[in-house]
Amino acid sequence: MSRFTYPVSAAVLGLMLWQSVVWITGVPHFILPSPVQVGQAALDNRVLIMGHAFVTASEVILGLIIGAALGGLTAIQLAMSPHLARLVLPLLVFTQAVPVFALAPILTLWFGYGMASKIVMAVLIIYFPVTSAFYDGLMRVNSAILDLAKTMGASNAQTMRRIKIPHALPALASGLKLAAVYAPIGAVIGEWVGASQGLGYLMLLANGRAKTDLMFASLLVLALLTVVLHWVVSAMADRLSADAQGHAVRKKPGHRP
Repeated sequence: MSRFTYPVSAAVLGLMLWQSVVWITGVPHFILPSPVQVGQAALDNRVLIMGHAFVTASEVILGLIIGAALGGLTAIQLAMSPHLARLVLPLLVFTQAVPVFALAPILTLWFGYGMASKIVMAVLIIYFPVTSAFYDGLMRVNSAILDLAKTMGASNAQTMRRIKIPHALPALASGLKLAAVYAPIGAVIGEWVGASQGLGYLMLLANGRAKTDLMFASLLVLALLTVVLHWVVSAMADRLSADAQGHAVRKKPGHRP
């Protein structure tokens, strides 16, 4: 059975339930359009939707790359310096107590209505999950392995590069999978607050003009974009974890390739 069988079946079931609700309740199309109406709107406005989707996808991908890089580097620095970790970790936790939605107007004021504010918004949402997951992985390496490395005269940098980072890559992979789902949230929130392009902007524009079918079509494209991004990042993260585990096996004493 194909790996796509269940997701496709779930999507078909959801569309059938959606259409059934429209038929049974007789709800007006300007409140809840049918899947057929949404599909027609997507087809009629495909050029418009794809143009805005490209903008949102660019914001999300750039935010994901920058946020993952900053999160990974921060986790490594915290793992190498216990004193820095005790100082910075409480600050990172405190930043999560501030609703990210409340930061959107401030970021728009600072960085303008262009892509920059949306990218920063995505970075802020991605940064903590990646940092937290990778740091936990770096700190959970078997102490016996670390003691052996220390006995053999390995420096802190060598231990980090050759032992801790390879063992923590599966944890980093988990953080990246979460980041792939969260990244579009930051971009769209930024577009809602202030933008002239992007799927979030298009949804607000369609809602203001009572084009509910176009709004739903934009929402479905955004969901599809998120699913594809999550699938791509998950595939890359799983490959990263598999390579790390294979590397760890090859490094075991007595192992013969």
